Amino acid sequence: QLQLVESGGGLVQAGGSLSLSCVHSGRPGIKPGMGWFRQAPGKEREFVATITWSGDNTYYADSVKGRFGISRDDAKNTVYLQMNSLRPDDTAIYYCAARVYGSSSSKGLSANEYDYWGQGIQVTVSS
Repeated sequence: QLQLVESGGGLVQAGGSLSLSCVHSGRPGIKPGMGWFRQAPGKEREFVATITWSGDNTYYADSVKGRFGISRDDAKNTVYLQMNSLRPDDTAIYYCAARVYGSSSSKGLSANEYDYWGQGIQVTVSS
């Protein structure tokens, strides 16, 4: 069991920036891979970014590459998503996710690779 809580969402104008945070409860000896996903109204949940705790490797969806950055702070059990140059089509509920039991060889690009999810946080980008 792992709890995840997102914060930092809100309303921003196109071209602006937001930074999301996700704090997880932590488990002894467990350093989960972390990911961000998002879901817009009427759309499927889609991959945004992921970071591995073991190797500090990061991966991004093509739609956000060059604009978003994912990072982590192990001491705070926190993962961040810095979002720059925001567009109206970035509007969605953003979800933090943790993978504990997945294969270490996978990159964590699919939602079904993740074991725990936050409640989601709204990001709205106005034009």
